[in-house]
Amino acid sequence: MQEKKPETATKNPKKANLLDHHSIKHILDESVSEIVTSRGYVEDVRMSNIRLVMGTIIIIIALLAQFYKKKFPENRNFLIGCIVLYIVFNGLLQLIIYTKEKNAILFTYPPSGSFTSTGLVVSSKLPRFSDMYTLSIASADPKSISANQSVQFTKSVTQWFTKDGVLVEGLFWKDVEALVEEYAREPKKSK
Repeated sequence: MQEKKPETATKNPKKANLLDHHSIKHILDESVSEIVTSRGYVEDVRMSNIRLVMGTIIIIIALLAQFYKKKFPENRNFLIGCIVLYIVFNGLLQLIIYTKEKNAILFTYPPSGSFTSTGLVVSSKLPRFSDMYTLSIASADPKSISANQSVQFTKSVTQWFTKDGVLVEGLFWKDVEALVEEYAREPKKSK
């Protein structure tokens, strides 16, 4: 345990621009991901991979439309097809983001050696012009028999940052770990 202290002492502090709520949320979300993965949860990147594949397909469609060998009057039907495919794939991508991701910052697999068969979905919110950060943890599969009730907390970001914008990781770490432990021990309520 004493070996970790020098490591954290030489670690660069995380600093945010306190006037930019995107900067604050980014640092907090990044720290949440570190904390949850350090607890044995492995990140599930399938959703990110699906988004990357969909984005690549959209780019390929746009490049095909741009660099097709024939000039405009001759390639009219091909361009119309590309435009329709571009709209359809963009619509699907937006639908996936809107329905599956929402405010999620992390999807996980269940921890190894765990009795649960479902991972976590960690979500956060920091509304514009507000200092109230909401962090919630829910089951990746809420219909699963091993899914727990979702838990959340809403706290002011001012308690985790110094006046210079440096994140006090110890305080934030304690709050997030307490939320993860609360999720892990809370039994699912029967319907």
